[in-house]
Amino acid sequence: MKIKVVNKSKHTLPQYATPLSAGMDIRANLESPVVLQPLERKLIPTGLYIELPEGYEAQMRPRSGLAIKKGITLLNSPGTIDADYRGEICVILVNLSSEAFEVQDGERICQMVIARHEQANWIEVEELGDTERGAGGFGHTGKH
Repeated sequence: MKIKVVNKSKHTLPQYATPLSAGMDIRANLESPVVLQPLERKLIPTGLYIELPEGYEAQMRPRSGLAIKKGITLLNSPGTIDADYRGEICVILVNLSSEAFEVQDGERICQMVIARHEQANWIEVEELGDTERGAGGFGHTGKH
């Protein structure tokens, strides 16, 4: 799949780390480091602008290494970049640790997964079909 991209960052375009990677690492594009205090959130620019084909979205997801080692994750995860959005891709980072974290220019802050999606058309009905699960909710499956 080919996707148009404008790169206004100081960094190379995102790449897949391995031949079977689902996500590409996305880097922070900063003039100076940004400090995230514990429980603080900030919008981090990437300098990237994309034009996705209709029927696709870009999902922004946390990096597992930052999450486990530093407690840094994305606040809206996964974040969605819609096919009609043309602004700069920015990422809402949050620090869930008890220590301050400094985001450096060029640091890999999240990953982007390109995914196909469908739009739903609602069909309003009076009742729904039965299933074995029925209305069983949170924690219901797997219990006997």
